[in-house]
Amino acid sequence: MSSVEFAWDLPSPYIETVVVEPQHVDGLQHTNNAEYVRWCQQVGWGHSVALGIDVEEYQARDRGMAIRRGEYDYLQATRAGDRLLLGTWLVHCDGRLNIRRRFQIIRAEDAVTVLRGQWDLVCIELSSGRPRRMPQRFVDIYQPAVADHPAAAAE
Repeated sequence: MSSVEFAWDLPSPYIETVVVEPQHVDGLQHTNNAEYVRWCQQVGWGHSVALGIDVEEYQARDRGMAIRRGEYDYLQATRAGDRLLLGTWLVHCDGRLNIRRRFQIIRAEDAVTVLRGQWDLVCIELSSGRPRRMPQRFVDIYQPAVADHPAAAAE
């Protein structure tokens, strides 16, 4: 396993690992597509928390980043027992309303990319659901974490 190299689309992904369990498999005997969406949500939240912003802060500020658009390219099937590496990056933050997050899921055993995805997120006021400018704290944390941002490259 240690000799396998992973071809991440961008440098320095935030990574979590999951193992496909029997309950993740559908009638076609491969991982149900909804599981990948759930895993993208899991790793996206994990990355946000690792950066320093969690759901409690969203609630306290009455602001949060909501998915406006999600896109998933299912490239290869996975099955029960497969170990998957969930990678994510922020690739855009305009400092006002919008963030873009990318995903790549790699099957660990053979280093094959099984999914690529992307979210376009918009900052909303949680109490109304309306778009609202990001709090400065969001900008200060999310913008330097953008994959091609000079501060992210220095890490």
